[in-house]
Amino acid sequence: MTTAIPDRPDPALLDELHDWLKAAWDPEVTLRQWWSRLAESGWSQPDWPIEWFGKGLSRSASNTIRRAIREFGAVTAPVGFATSMAGPTVLVFGTDDQKARLLPGMVDGTDAYCQLFSEPQAGSDLAGLQTRAERDGDRWVVNGQKVWTSEGQIANKAILVARTNVDVPKHAGISFFIIDVSQPGVEIRPLREMTGRAYFNEVFITDATIAAEDLIGGEGNGWSVANTTLAFERSLSGGGEAGATAAAGTIAGNLIRRAGDFAQPGAVLTGRARAQWETLADLARRLGRTGEAPVRNDLMHLYALERLNAFTAQRARALEQSGRELAGLPNLAKMAQNHAVRLGRELTFKLLGAAGTLHTYDEAGAAALEKETGVEGLGELVETALFAQAPPIYGGSDQIQRNIIGDRVLGLAREPNVDKGVAFRDLVKN
Repeated sequence: MTTAIPDRPDPALLDELHDWLKAAWDPEVTLRQWWSRLAESGWSQPDWPIEWFGKGLSRSASNTIRRAIREFGAVTAPVGFATSMAGPTVLVFGTDDQKARLLPGMVDGTDAYCQLFSEPQAGSDLAGLQTRAERDGDRWVVNGQKVWTSEGQIANKAILVARTNVDVPKHAGISFFIIDVSQPGVEIRPLREMTGRAYFNEVFITDATIAAEDLIGGEGNGWSVANTTLAFERSLSGGGEAGATAAAGTIAGNLIRRAGDFAQPGAVLTGRARAQWETLADLARRLGRTGEAPVRNDLMHLYALERLNAFTAQRARALEQSGRELAGLPNLAKMAQNHAVRLGRELTFKLLGAAGTLHTYDEAGAAALEKETGVEGLGELVETALFAQAPPIYGGSDQIQRNIIGDRVLGLAREPNVDKGVAFRDLVKN
């Protein structure tokens, strides 16, 4: 019989957390020391199994725990690719030895991860990836190129999918690894966006090595493992907890800083960042545009979308707790979130008018533009609107999500597939 995981933590557990925080929280210790205390106590990732640094709670209950930590005035646990994607994947597919070696650095923030999946010729068709990993004794030697890698500039480790067999169909010849990206054979180059920032990177891998024991899920099973990772990523759309207070890992440089520098005493989390409609409604009020019917209509449309997305996230968590699922819900949630992002972009430029054509890449320039236009926060508003082109593409584009729903949920006829049963080495490639 399966024991149900409580959706909300027992009040006694919150009392236990509060007592622990009163004894353990010290703003004068380093962030590394504080995150280590959280990890050892099980409060860092409370939705992980008890035997693997957690409390065995549900994701929803864990969000309540994280809110309580923030409201107490302490620093919340590290979040990012390590704890949201790499860790959960290792918990599902990893051996006990792999869990014992890899999870501690994720849960205490000493390791920062990025995701090495997409390639210049393998984005929408990820199974067409050409990065090769070849066995050489007790290690794998990797060569290839990855692109659109978020947070690569601060990562020391990565989850990597690479081709280990070219004599089988493309989906069957992929394996999933944990790789050290701080080694000499890995070069990470920033990709400058239209916002002026470099959120994404391209990664060149030349004779980089991976220990044989860092193959996750077995050779040739990488497609199944990677799909599980992507499911964890999509489940975050539209309902995740508010973000981290500091970037993890040694490269970011935060671990040696005072923990209290990252605390927000008395801050109350609502389970989400400030909604787009709230920001844009405030902008409309400041610009005196709330009386215009098109503006009011778009604001209400955006409000309705964001509330529906929040309810969808709650529904997904409720289904998870009851051991059920709604086929395609993560894919639908991601597309709905992307739709809200696009609507927010369009409304932003509608409200800003000519001022929306102005953008700068430095703080001094942003201050000058705000003074000239009289629009407070102009730089952030325009940057957010410019970045809105990215979410409908990364993490699986809207077109890919529709294909998945049509194929796996609705049972529609698949597109013609000339690759089926053909060895990867025999496929026509760009």
